[in-house]
Amino acid sequence: MSTFYDIPVTTIDGKDTTMGTWAGHALLIVNTASECGLTEQYEQLQELFEGYMMRGFYVIGMPCNQFGEQEPGSNAEIADFVQSTFGVEFPMLAKAEVNGENTHPLFAHLKEATGGEDISWNFEKFLVNDSGEVTARFAPKTEPDDDEVIAALEEILPI
Repeated sequence: MSTFYDIPVTTIDGKDTTMGTWAGHALLIVNTASECGLTEQYEQLQELFEGYMMRGFYVIGMPCNQFGEQEPGSNAEIADFVQSTFGVEFPMLAKAEVNGENTHPLFAHLKEATGGEDISWNFEKFLVNDSGEVTARFAPKTEPDDDEVIAALEEILPI
């Protein structure tokens, strides 16, 4: 892979693409889980997406079952859950691993760009600017509407 945008991904509905689908947009990429104490963050992620999408912003979720087996469902079950429970309209990717030898290339890149530390739990967040550069990383318990997240997002979005 030569750039962030060349990283291959599969959408939750099984379509193969690359991160180039979102080239030129600011992104908040999050590893998600449906049965986690932090699952309620889906609501704030959707609100953040709705509030900033007109300025070229996307939230992208990637379900992962590596933390407490809190994402046991199939991609179809996950998609149905997040849409029916939280009204999620932002892009969701297929379930994948974010740590270990089977780490998805997207999360391998995000971790490398932020010092190489493993993902600590569900709902870790990475902010990527419209040039594909990782500009910030936020801990799982940092809520999507936290002032620190909003300030970092405002800094990379066009007015």
